[in-house]
Amino acid sequence: MNTFTLRSLIFPNYRGSLLAFFLGCMLWLPDQAFAQADSNYRLNPGDKLQITVWEEEKLKQDVVVLPDGTISFPLVGHVAAAGKTTEELVSLLRERLKQFIPDSEVNVRLLAATGNMIYVTGEVAHPGAFVMTRPTDVMQALSMAGGLTEFAKKNSIIVLRREADGRAKSLPFEYGDVEDGENIESNILLQSGDTIVAP
Repeated sequence: MNTFTLRSLIFPNYRGSLLAFFLGCMLWLPDQAFAQADSNYRLNPGDKLQITVWEEEKLKQDVVVLPDGTISFPLVGHVAAAGKTTEELVSLLRERLKQFIPDSEVNVRLLAATGNMIYVTGEVAHPGAFVMTRPTDVMQALSMAGGLTEFAKKNSIIVLRREADGRAKSLPFEYGDVEDGENIESNILLQSGDTIVAP
């Protein structure tokens, strides 16, 4: 009796178990990667949050980050949220609440990253605004916009970005090169507010 036959007799579902384990790993890994990315996500105006304080039902609030980057929360008023991770916002809220609720347990949950917007304009099939639900590069954003039209100047695409100090800068993107596997470093990860212009 060979090894495989013996294993099959002892473990009749051996192959099925291995397949199930493999598929489970495939499903688990993306979720873990997304959870890690979410913990590093920095809030933007327009994002929707749920804030709770342990044993304080009246302080359970669904809030939206306002255009000025703040949120409004009972007892503490307006708090700067844009640019912070949810953990950093938890620490700030806990600090502001301690005069009213010592040792408070605060939880902040991102309900929707609707403020994490990018814009694609010019010679693409479907120009417009798009929500980034996870890290997105230029090629992926162009795909979200339906791809380039036949009239697009592939190697003249630019990404317009507004810096924190208000200054704008232009980042060149040569689609044709990246498509051919060259100049891959120009396929940058986008930031909230970036505008891709495809002339």
